[in-house]
Amino acid sequence: MDDHAHTHELKKELGATLDARRELGPEYEAALVDSFVEKLDTQVRRRLAEERLSAARGPAGPAVTEGGFGERFGFAIITLVLAIPLSAIAAAQARLPGLLVAWAGIVGVNFIHAAKGLRRRD
Repeated sequence: MDDHAHTHELKKELGATLDARRELGPEYEAALVDSFVEKLDTQVRRRLAEERLSAARGPAGPAVTEGGFGERFGFAIITLVLAIPLSAIAAAQARLPGLLVAWAGIVGVNFIHAAKGLRRRD
């Protein structure tokens, strides 16, 4: 599956999740976010497996290597996509302090992931 197909599938899943949230109401928001995160995780794992398999078969083009730019960039994009519902939930439940804690976690996770990648290169 190419990049466009992956992106289209994720947009479709996010749209379905948002539609379900509108229909079901805020009491199901946490379950819907968990479901979307699980689908997103599955997509990312499948994508990484496809890229690693492609890299193992031979030099057909650029491949994402473990800890490489592609993996770090993908991780950052995923955390930013997930930041939207997390920010909404945090702000709705705990207002500004909740929003600050959520973003501190998002930044912290990205920082740790980036630092881990830097240690691998050394």
